[in-house]
Amino acid sequence: MLARLGSARRSLSAVVTLTVLSFGLVACGEETVNSPQAAELVSAGAVIIDVRTPEEFAAGHLDGAVLIDIKHPSFDAEITKLDATASYIVYCRSGNRSAQAVDRMRAIGIENITDLGSLENASAQTGVAIVQG
Repeated sequence: MLARLGSARRSLSAVVTLTVLSFGLVACGEETVNSPQAAELVSAGAVIIDVRTPEEFAAGHLDGAVLIDIKHPSFDAEITKLDATASYIVYCRSGNRSAQAVDRMRAIGIENITDLGSLENASAQTGVAIVQG
């Protein structure tokens, strides 16, 4: 009986872990799109925004991306300068800062935003090369 109880606890623990991970993945990239859609957005003129630090940007960013550092005090002022009717693709290192940036952009009325999470995912989804400098 104790063996079955231990097995049931492990099974329940596995189910809870998988559920938590699933919700975490959904929350991290609420509008992740597949490659053809992201590439179409770029072709249609979507502005690519990197919300990482200048040091991270210099180490590698999507070609043509605009840097708007979410950690900088001027972030909110910078996003208010954006055209609220344009389309935007946002990325960061892991998806956390990009999700925060998307929330703040939506709060000021920008609606056409696609969060692609990490730099690597954004490059893979859009087909845009990572460049340095």
